[in-house]
Order: sequence, then C-alpha cells, then structure tokens
Amino acid sequence: MKTGVLKPGFLIASPQMRDPHFEKTVVLICQYDEEGALGVVINREGPVSIGAVTREVNVAPPPDADAMAWWGGPVGAGTCFVLWQGQASGAEGWNITEGIAVSQSLERLEQLVQLGTPFHITIGYSGWSAAQLDAEIECGSWLYVEADPKIIFETPVEERYDRALLLLGLTASMVWMQPIDE
Repeated sequence: MKTGVLKPGFLIASPQMRDPHFEKTVVLICQYDEEGALGVVINREGPVSIGAVTREVNVAPPPDADAMAWWGGPVGAGTCFVLWQGQASGAEGWNITEGIAVSQSLERLEQLVQLGTPFHITIGYSGWSAAQLDAEIECGSWLYVEADPKIIFETPVEERYDRALLLLGLTASMVWMQPIDE
C-alpha cells in the first residue's frame, strides 16, 4: 500500500493483535498523508465521564454528562476530540464521511452542548509516523473498511469491534493475520 492512498475510515485490529493498546480496537482514521496518520479509538471507554471533561474546560455539562468519554489512544493523554453527526467547518477538524465529523475545537464542543446535539468525546489519540501505518497494514496488523456512522452513534461500545468486522463480511474467527509484534 502506498502512503496517501488510505482515506478516512475504520482500522480494525487483527484478531491476533496482542498490543495491549490496540487489541480488539476499532480506530477511526481522521487524517492520513505522507507525514503519517492520526485517528481515535471508538470502542474503549475512558477513565472519566463526559461531564468531568466538560467541567475541566469550563463548558456546561450536557444531559448525558454521566456517560463515559472514550479512550482515543495512547498519544496525547490531555488531548480531547469531539465526534458528532454533522459537518466540521473550515479547518476546525475533519469530515470523515457523510455524517461523521471530528474536531478538537472547544468552540465546537460548546456549540454542540448549547444546541443539545449528541456527541462523544475521546481522550488521547492514535498516531503513526510516515509510512508506519502502511507497514503495519502490509504485515497484517490492521484491516481497513469505510467508516459507518451507525457503528459510532448507534452501536454499543462493546459491540463495535464485531460490527466493524461484519462490514467486511467477516467475524473474528474467520480472520487469521500475523500482526507485528509490539
């Protein structure tokens, strides 16, 4: 695979992946280019609630403040991303597909809370250096599929891995890949 070919979508960890950071994860890839890749894990709850995050940044808590934020990955533990159904504007973030937007903008978070728009927050992110993700895909660490908003916004966290595999017509027992040993 050549760098820059992968478009935003889901990376699904090989069922044989044993890296404790990424075992049985689904990563929403937001950016992928010659400099590397950035994404957020969408199927692991984080250690704090959405309300705790919004209070930390002086934003009124949303109605679902008790819901858990998600662990987005091992990089940038103090970095938060907001995911919602809609469109990011300008350079504020990424429009992944029709109906999935991601941003780090505090203003966007405030706007979503004020409008009562449902959203999710991830803490941290997943990052790869130039060509690193290409090598991991080539050696069998990851499967790729286009992102489906239903998996992010309608599927319970604990079912997202299996549902993402089903987008490829697969179950975990049908896949045998030899991921890199991290």
